[in-house]
Order: sequence, then C-alpha cells, then structure tokens
Amino acid sequence: MDFTALALWYVALLFSLVCHEAAHAWAALRGGDPTAYHGGQVSLDPRPHIQREPFGTIFAPLLAFAWGGWMIGWASTPYDPRWAAAYPKRAAWMALAGPAANALLMVSAAIVIRIGLLLGFFEIPIDFDIDLLVAGTMGGLTDTLASFVSIVFALNLLLLIFNLIPVPPLDGAGALPLVLPDALALRVRVAFANPMWSFFGILVAWITIRQLFVPALVIALRVLYPELS
Repeated sequence: MDFTALALWYVALLFSLVCHEAAHAWAALRGGDPTAYHGGQVSLDPRPHIQREPFGTIFAPLLAFAWGGWMIGWASTPYDPRWAAAYPKRAAWMALAGPAANALLMVSAAIVIRIGLLLGFFEIPIDFDIDLLVAGTMGGLTDTLASFVSIVFALNLLLLIFNLIPVPPLDGAGALPLVLPDALALRVRVAFANPMWSFFGILVAWITIRQLFVPALVIALRVLYPELS
C-alpha cells in the first residue's frame, strides 16, 4: 500500500469534509440556529466532526482507499428542524453553504496550480489522473504538493457536484426552498424527511454522479488549462 498517497488523500478528504460541515454550521448560526455551534462544529477542528460521524470520516475513507486507491466519505451537521420549518429560505442558504465551501477549496487549488506553473514548480502532465492533474518539475516535495493539490481540486469538484444533486438527503434538495414558494417548500421538506426518500435519493445520486463527474472534470481542466484548448 502507498502510505504517502493514503496520507495525502486522507488529509485532503478530511479537510474538505470539515470545511463543508463547518460552513453549514456557520450559516445556520448566522441564520439563527445555534444547534451546530453548541456541538462545536462552527470550527475547522476535525474532532467534533469525527466524533459525530466516525464511520464516514475514518472507516469509509480507509475502506474506499483499500478497495479503489481513492477516498470518499461523509460527515453531517445537526440543525433544529423547527427552525428550518419556520425559516425555509435560511435553511436553504445553510444547505448551499457546504457546496460553496467545496467550490472555494477547488478554486484555491486551481490558484495554487497556476502559481506553481508560473514559478516553474509545476508542469502540465502528459496524461491526467485524478491525483495527477498537475505534475511536479523537481521531484520530491514538488511531486507531493502537485499530487495533493490535484486531489483537493478533483475531490472538491466531486463533492460539489454530488451535493448539489437535488435529491434528499443532499444539499441540492435542501436548497430547493430558494426557488419554491414557502408553502410548497415546507411540504417538500416534510416529505423529504421520510427515510425512504433519503435511501432513494442516495441511490439516484450514486448512479447520476458517474455520468456527471467525468464531463465536469474535463470542463474544469479546460478552464484550468486554457492553453490546451
């Protein structure tokens, strides 16, 4: 097993999950729900997030890496459903805050890649892979940094797209009140609270993401490397 790759994947995934959930918690607090704040989740400290979802933040990523050489996982943020029912628009902004954090991390990785190219630390690889979207030019540390920012870029693109699929229990479904009348949004939220909807939603999202991620990654790489267009 490549323990360097394992460490890079795990750090990238855990940091991405923590930023995602901390953004949810911060947005909820700003919207008037301190539930996640009292749970310690308005923080980049991974410990409260791991304590809430140990399987999704530790065991699932390690199992995924052992099975396929890459990682995926999940975490969650508590909120008061009475607050969400009373303020559906605020709850929708809370839902969008997590994917927004993933988008910010992806853009940050892109900026690091472009700066690395400008300074000569990085180069565009001949063949792309999910952990080789940019290559180091000097070996050693530059190779490790190139692999890390590649993983951060690709992983946060994946998390962004996956979470925006508008099916429960994903954030895309939670954001629907922004485009629905309040009365209808409340009915949708109540309906989506049924665990069967969540099971169905995860199944649909898992099938759909396979069709969405690769085309999205190709588009993202064209934007990242306009010189290759």
